[in-house]
Amino acid sequence: MAISVHIPTPLRKYTSGKGEVSAAGQTVGDVLDDLEKSYPGLKERLCDEAGKLRRFVNIFANEEDIRALQDLGTPVKDGDEISIVPAIAGGAPSIAGGAPATGGRRR
Repeated sequence: MAISVHIPTPLRKYTSGKGEVSAAGQTVGDVLDDLEKSYPGLKERLCDEAGKLRRFVNIFANEEDIRALQDLGTPVKDGDEISIVPAIAGGAPSIAGGAPATGGRRR
C-alpha cells in the first residue's frame, strides 16, 4: 500500500532532503514504523519513548488532524496523503486595540 507522506523542512535531513516520500501501512502508526525502516531516526522526532505522538508535532491524514480521529490508529489506504506539521509557537503579544506589540517604548 503506497501512502504519500509530506515531510517538513526541519525533518528532511532524515529523508535525504526529500519533501515527499512513500510508505506503507494500514494505520498512521504503521506508516511511521515503515518510514523508520527507510529513514532511521525520523520516528523518534515524531513520537516519545512511549510511542505516543509528541505534543509539538501535528499529523494530518487527508487534511484531518489525526488527534481528532483515532490518533496513530487512524486507518489509511493506498493513495492517502499524510502531512507532518511541526507546531510553531511565538509571535508578539498584542496590546489594547489589537495591534501587535512592537517592543518599543510607550509615548
